[in-house]
Amino acid sequence: MNKEIKKVIVLGSGALKIGQAGEFDYSGSQALKALKEEGISTVLINPNIATIQTSEGIADRVYFLPVTPYFVEEIIKKERPDGILLAFGGQTALNCGTELSQNGTLQKYGVEVLGTSVEAIMTTEDRDLFVKKLDEIGIKTPVSQAVETMEDALAAAERIGFPVMVRSAYALGGLGSGISRTPEEFRSLCESSFAYSKQILVEESLKGWKEIEFEVIRDRNDHCFTVASMENFDPLGIHTGESIVVAPTCSLDEGELTMLQELSKKIIRHIGIVGECNIQYAFNSETDDYRVIEVNARLSRSSALASKATGYPLAFVAAKLALGYTLDQIGEMDTPNSAYVAPSLDYLICKIPRWDLSKFVGVSREIGSSMKSVGEIMSIGKSFEEIIQKGLRMIGQGMHGFVGNPELEFENLDEELSHPTDLRIFAIAKAFEQGYSIDRIYELTKIDPWFLGKLKNIYDYSLVLAGYDRIEDQPADVLLEAKRLGFSDFQIARFVENPEGNLERESLRVRTARKKAGVLPSVKRINTVASDNPDLTNYLYMTYDGSDHDIPYFKNDKSVVVLGSGAYRIGSSVEFDWCSVNAVQTARKLGYKSIMINYNPETVSTDYDMCDRLYFDELSFERVLDVLDLEVPKGVIVSVGGQIPNNLAIRLYRQDIPVLGTSPLSIDRAENRHKFSSMLDQLGIDQPAWKELSHMDEVYEFVEKVGYPVLVRPSYVLSGAAMNVCHDAEELNTFLKLAAKVSKEYPVVVSQFLQNAKEIEFDAVAHDGEVVEYAISEHVEFAGVHSGDATLVFPPQKIYFETARRIKKISRKIARELNISGPFNIQFLAKNNEVKVIECNLRASRSFPFVSKVLKRNFIETATRIMLGAPYQKPGNNEFDIDWIGVKSSQFSFSRLHNADPVLSVDMSSTGEVGCIGDDFDEALLTSMISVGYRIPRKNVMVSSGDSKSKVDLLDACRLLQQHGYEIFATAGTERFLADHGIAAQTVGWPDEGNGYNVMDMIAGHQFDLIVNIPKNHTRRELTNGYRIRRGAIDHNIPLITNARLASAFIRAFCQIKEENIPIKSWQEYKL
Repeated sequence: MNKEIKKVIVLGSGALKIGQAGEFDYSGSQALKALKEEGISTVLINPNIATIQTSEGIADRVYFLPVTPYFVEEIIKKERPDGILLAFGGQTALNCGTELSQNGTLQKYGVEVLGTSVEAIMTTEDRDLFVKKLDEIGIKTPVSQAVETMEDALAAAERIGFPVMVRSAYALGGLGSGISRTPEEFRSLCESSFAYSKQILVEESLKGWKEIEFEVIRDRNDHCFTVASMENFDPLGIHTGESIVVAPTCSLDEGELTMLQELSKKIIRHIGIVGECNIQYAFNSETDDYRVIEVNARLSRSSALASKATGYPLAFVAAKLALGYTLDQIGEMDTPNSAYVAPSLDYLICKIPRWDLSKFVGVSREIGSSMKSVGEIMSIGKSFEEIIQKGLRMIGQGMHGFVGNPELEFENLDEELSHPTDLRIFAIAKAFEQGYSIDRIYELTKIDPWFLGKLKNIYDYSLVLAGYDRIEDQPADVLLEAKRLGFSDFQIARFVENPEGNLERESLRVRTARKKAGVLPSVKRINTVASDNPDLTNYLYMTYDGSDHDIPYFKNDKSVVVLGSGAYRIGSSVEFDWCSVNAVQTARKLGYKSIMINYNPETVSTDYDMCDRLYFDELSFERVLDVLDLEVPKGVIVSVGGQIPNNLAIRLYRQDIPVLGTSPLSIDRAENRHKFSSMLDQLGIDQPAWKELSHMDEVYEFVEKVGYPVLVRPSYVLSGAAMNVCHDAEELNTFLKLAAKVSKEYPVVVSQFLQNAKEIEFDAVAHDGEVVEYAISEHVEFAGVHSGDATLVFPPQKIYFETARRIKKISRKIARELNISGPFNIQFLAKNNEVKVIECNLRASRSFPFVSKVLKRNFIETATRIMLGAPYQKPGNNEFDIDWIGVKSSQFSFSRLHNADPVLSVDMSSTGEVGCIGDDFDEALLTSMISVGYRIPRKNVMVSSGDSKSKVDLLDACRLLQQHGYEIFATAGTERFLADHGIAAQTVGWPDEGNGYNVMDMIAGHQFDLIVNIPKNHTRRELTNGYRIRRGAIDHNIPLITNARLASAFIRAFCQIKEENIPIKSWQEYKL
């Protein structure tokens, strides 16, 4: 190994966004662990405060600063590292590192790029170089041409012939790509691609071919092999991040597989990659023809999946190879624990993406070559039928498996099958019901008949089950076969007896019948590579193959089960993984055997050496009971994994399972709106007026009483889905028509909506009803922006002392009444010192990692100690006074979601977040805004400032802009208002006005550096004009702010501080 390397910088990937999510927290943590083992000092740059890798004890120094060439160079100047790792932070780290290498910064400070060289990276990223390089060894790539102007693009398209595929170079997750059938479609697609990249590619469309992926590893001795082969269930034309993926490959024969594997080795050798890379092929099985689509010379989403699928930790091994190790030196040679040979699998896995398209207004549900999914799951089993059914339940979108979802209706099946949406797989089930043949479905979908045949087996067996009338009538072999095909107890109950309601009783009857017949799951263990003690590594899944368990079971009072957070989605993401991992680690520290259940392949919590036993399996009521039957632990922790485990609390309680911490009865009192509301009334605590109504007339009566605006929402939802603020009768009517569809059985809740009120978060940990430690943080935006999208400030800067005192008092009352033990969070509204409670969650909240890291007190560790009855440190009174400030900003992914209106509402739409620390508010805010991709404007700012209230809010900010020499452009009304107050602005015409400076032409000409657009009222013209400006900003990659308070804070910050005045301080340097 290279002994000169003493200190290494690792670049993280920043905020989670579509196309670049939790998988880089996992690979970065692995790399840091590998470096630490070698005694190398590590410096991590990653503003994502919610991740594990930015926690204590992982890297020696953490900088919560933007991963941009400027900041990375400043940190290099200060830290003087010997080496830098670029492959562990996604496209963000790769692009930043390539730039630093090309402009000579790395050479200037003598920093060596470890692992794959920058030249090799450039070869795989720059399309022209890539094609030329592969031509040298006669390997086929799609016929394509890289172009930099519109004329060239049109000429190329004519030469290749329609349909053609367009993609932008150096972009992530297929950003700006698509397939066009006509020159008109082609022109508009190219315009948007050029906004994100100076070079775009026009290539032949191979739509309908199979897509096959390999993870390949190679060391400096040229020992090289494929670690995993994966096949996409969906044919080419759908981005891998959007496809269902199966490993190992299912529909290829030995010869085809060997051919592609040999090609992979040839490619990786020729490009000269040392470490791990991912190769994607298009394959036509009728002609055995292939094309290499792309090679990623970094850890990708698929490498996290492949690591979890095979037990071969690619990121860890890649980091060791980057330090100069060879594969025979990692793990023990000639044992299953060695990294020298490819793992062999006796099971199948399947990955299914999770979309949250219903959260966005106007976004198309069709899926294609640009990625839209926000998370993913992986299921493990012995048959394709089993893993696909398990997986479809895991995504958490209300489906019970491949079949048994009567709620779904499709108007035009042929259309649904040939134009894939996020629901296509369920359309296949409906097609079987309507008697479509496999051949016909293949014609429409181009999904390999091998998969369709397996799906038909599931459908056919549902008919067998429906042939029985009572659950107890089914013989053991029928139950066993149903389980082998992945049917859940719930599905079996539904097909056999078709009862009404939530089927909890019937599912438990199936469970009893199953146990009586001896139909029980077996626990299987997956071999893991390069782990410290492989015999103790328990990476487990459950299946019905009738064999014995792979591991022994005995009762152990010192064991605890932690339920994880499932698929990342909008509203529940890496922050809950941080909470789960901290709970598991605290339990281990206290000498407990820690057991984790989770099935998200992108996370650190599903890393097999984080806990004593990892069940990579469903977080369903049925599966959790299966695990608890075997493990019999001291108890279960349900409060660290977000909403999924929290929803199981009361059902587990009914089965006499010991739930640690706050009683499930209290959880129910806080979750159930009626119980919670009457509790607040008893305690004399104020809340916004609300009423649950089941009839239209009642709604209007109530609204007359409280006045507009009102907040309307259907009952029991996750993360404010389908909530809306209505400002007048017309809006209320429109929305209620939609709401009726959302909630057939549930009535609508209408509550008074307070305008211009501050929203305040209270995150805390309590012990037997007494608050032990707490954090109060405030939103920059007023109420009306979902707390997951708002900009959070801690400690709060603009709250009256009286307000803070009342908040503490109310929180103590609630904690005592519910007798809370463990983490909880309360959201408050404050206006002129009046304080109202909006909601209370008896679980860790999204802001736990943020406040823990800013305060430097680990709330989850305290909470876990309390739940396990262990001693904990009580904070002194002065520990809550800190001299620095943290600001958490949200990351939005609107550029991925064509046509979505990028405006914030009471419904959450951000996909990730960053948190930065500064000595004052302006500094922390500016750093965090740069971290989520805002740029400090150079010259021109365009303002259209909405209603009179926002116009006044923005006045001081506009004055500052003028004083600092910025050129202001404004729409007519705003321009008049500014002129009346002595601020000069240039008028621009609305999109639907033809005259002079039209705002759309200026946006298309990239003439603005920042656009502030505050949506005003909800008239049709205002909506379409505002929408076109906002969407234009996103499509042309211009920073956009749609909230007046955030806009004025950001403008004040960049007028007061220049980027070069932001101090370069690590988290470790902020000390009390």
